[in-house]
Amino acid sequence: MLTLKDIHTFYDKIEALKGVSLTVNEGEIVTLIGTNGAGKTTTLKTISGVHKPRQGEIIFEGRRIDQLPAHEVTKLGIAQSPEGRKIFGRMSVRENLEMGAFGRNDKDQIRKDFTRVLDLFPRLNERLNQPGGTLSGGEQQMLAIGRALMSRPRVLLLDEPSMGLAPVLVDHIFAIIKEINQQGTTVLLVEQNALMALAVANRGYVIQTGVVVMEDTAKNLRENEMVQKTYLGID
Repeated sequence: MLTLKDIHTFYDKIEALKGVSLTVNEGEIVTLIGTNGAGKTTTLKTISGVHKPRQGEIIFEGRRIDQLPAHEVTKLGIAQSPEGRKIFGRMSVRENLEMGAFGRNDKDQIRKDFTRVLDLFPRLNERLNQPGGTLSGGEQQMLAIGRALMSRPRVLLLDEPSMGLAPVLVDHIFAIIKEINQQGTTVLLVEQNALMALAVANRGYVIQTGVVVMEDTAKNLRENEMVQKTYLGID
C-alpha cells in the first residue's frame, strides 16, 4: 500500500534520512521505533509531504507521491497526527474536527465521520464547544487523532501519540489505535514507548541515525536481545 525506496531527506546540509526503505501493507499496524533524533518524525513528515526527499521514491497505492504538496497527499488518503498534537488552541473542539475535513465536499460522509470520531472519543463530545487549548493533554491527543481521521485517511500516520500522557491514558490511546485499525484504517506508528508499540503492531522497523537497521514481525522484535536492551529496558 505504501512503499519508501531509498529515501534521503536533508535539513539544509544535514542528512536526516540516509536511504530509508520500508513498506506498509493494507490493514497493518506498522511501527517505527528509535531514539530521539533517529529520524522517526522526519520519516513521517517526508511521507506526508511536509519535507521533500532529495533522493528516493515514495509510492502510495501505485502512485509516486514524493514530490506532491502536503495537501495533495492528504487528499489521496494519508493523514498525520503530529508530534506535540498541534491542535488549534483558540478554536473549539468542533472547529478543530471540522478543519480535519477541509477540502472535502461530501457533507453526508463528513457527518458520518464526525459521529464516528465522537464514538471513538466520547470525551470530545462533552467538550465540543470548548477551546482546544483548554483541554487536558490526553484530550488534546484524542482531538489530534480525531482531526486526522476527519480526512478519512486510508493510512494514518501517528507521531508519538502517548507522549506526556499518564499510564492509564496511554493504555486508552493504544486501545483506540487498535480499534481504528480494526475499522479498516492502516496505521504507521512512531512511538518511543516501544513496548506498547510492539504490543499493538503487526511488524516493526528500528531506525538509528537515519538508517533502518532492523525489520521483523513485532513478536520477533520484542524477543530480540538488542531491541530488549536498547528500547525495552530489559537487561
